[in-house]
Amino acid sequence: MSRPRPLAFITGASSGIGQALAWRYHQAGFDLALVARRTSEVQAWASQCRIPPERCGVYSADVSAIDSIVAAGRACLAAQGVPDVVVANAGISIGMDTSALADLEVMARTLATNNVGMAATFHPFIAGMTARGSGALVGIGSVAGVRGLPGHGAYCASKAAAITYCESLRGELRGSGVRVVTLCPGYIDTPLTRQNRYRMPFLMSAEAFADRAFAAISAGVSYRVIPWQMGVVAKLLRLLPNALFDRLLEGRPRKHRQTDRGG
Repeated sequence: MSRPRPLAFITGASSGIGQALAWRYHQAGFDLALVARRTSEVQAWASQCRIPPERCGVYSADVSAIDSIVAAGRACLAAQGVPDVVVANAGISIGMDTSALADLEVMARTLATNNVGMAATFHPFIAGMTARGSGALVGIGSVAGVRGLPGHGAYCASKAAAITYCESLRGELRGSGVRVVTLCPGYIDTPLTRQNRYRMPFLMSAEAFADRAFAAISAGVSYRVIPWQMGVVAKLLRLLPNALFDRLLEGRPRKHRQTDRGG
């Protein structure tokens, strides 16, 4: 299916990074295929931003359910064609305590959303992109995937897995014309981070992140930390000996668990 404009498929588009990326791609002249569980919020946002309905497809999906997100991808293919950019942005972040049995379900749900959901988001489009010989698959990782943080076991593990999964996929698609881009945000001001009860250095707005992410994807990078300052911090943390790293994080406030008030 040929289109007069390029197409961006973005999950988690009802708020935060996903919504900011949607607006940035719209500004760049892309048609949009937006995925969220709360489709009414996406439709209201698109209407408020005066994005014409014919330029913005909205698809309902639960990214943690393989059949649901794959069906959304197939619906996009049928209605709008093969995207030029697919951004697997949808994710969850909940604190966990391994000694609490209920938190094992939190970890299972986090991995289902942040990892299996990412692969399931990409799946419907790989055949069409490789046949065409172009496209970008963008996985949203996190600086939290560089080292494990106390109380963040599920999230850190999922983001470390997202980074290495995208690296594996990049090797698999080498030579196909399809690029795999891994973006690792630092602290971004979104509904996901506003409940954090610890200091967030180099905090940036979702809109500023979207501008830099768009530039990185357009430039064809394979991996980028945004903002770059958090990339330096991450590298330094990775170099720290375990004993020093553990001492540095001792007593650090932990992420809210699902049983915490307001968590």
